[in-house]
Amino acid sequence: MPRRALITGISGQDGSYLAELLLAEGVEVHGVLRSASDATSGRLDAVRDAVALHEGDLLKRGTLRRIVAETAPDEIYHLAAPTFVPASWDVVADSMHGIATVTAELIEAVREEVPAAHTVIATSREIFGPDAQSPQDEDTPCAPSSPYGVAKLAAHQLVGLFRERDGLHLSSAILFNHESPRRDPAFITRKVSIAVAAISLGRQDELVLGNTAAIRDWSAATDIVAALRLMSAAEQPGDYVLASGVGHTVAQLVETAFACVGIEPDGRLRVDESLVRAQERYPVIGDPRRAQERLGWHAQTSFEELVAEMVEADLAAFRRS
Repeated sequence: MPRRALITGISGQDGSYLAELLLAEGVEVHGVLRSASDATSGRLDAVRDAVALHEGDLLKRGTLRRIVAETAPDEIYHLAAPTFVPASWDVVADSMHGIATVTAELIEAVREEVPAAHTVIATSREIFGPDAQSPQDEDTPCAPSSPYGVAKLAAHQLVGLFRERDGLHLSSAILFNHESPRRDPAFITRKVSIAVAAISLGRQDELVLGNTAAIRDWSAATDIVAALRLMSAAEQPGDYVLASGVGHTVAQLVETAFACVGIEPDGRLRVDESLVRAQERYPVIGDPRRAQERLGWHAQTSFEELVAEMVEADLAAFRRS
């Protein structure tokens, strides 16, 4: 019998890539959707007929328990959660519920229904806060500065608590920024790739951004989901920073994107001071050495290749439209 995996948030960027990876390895894949309409986003086009989809509102108590009991998975990947950090200030209670409470309910379901399952919970580098020294690793002190970060820290700590108390195979994936053509357009990488593609086709005149000196550690989403798979397959559970270990400025992101279409960014980029946020004290860069040493994980996609993939995908989308 093939192993059976359950993915929450399967219609998202990470969930869809993970489903493709698991299916290629012969795993039976089940996914959780908020509603049937989520399956039509396009991200699941390659696998829609090969996965079993379960509709359910994770914010409703009992939903996860029901789905876990019905599917009896060997592996669980909990990826469903709000992802846009600034929005957490506007919906604090919803952010706490959607991240911390839902994670607690999933762990309860694992403990009661499938205690032998290998479970990976997606957390975030936001647990460290903006002033954490760089690079940040699994032992970096946590001081989140947003409701999103506080909620992710609660989820992260629940993983460690129940792993120690009940001996469950629970792992926390501390995710740094990771991107792809499937990333939501609200994120800076897609804002840049979409604008550069539009400018190159004469559909837009300029790219408007905030602080171009901000530094981020960008990885490819496909590399990150490969690490999630290795975390699940590991004999022992653990917490892992998943990052490239290399920082790039937003300005470098812009330059690389424009280079993909053979255009100089001079005169095409405008900085809007109203969009400029305070600079972090230290660069936002992760240290992936634990994942490299214990899991044998190494990123396969360079920063330049990642940016080119996004720009090319957006060019193709514009041409189709």
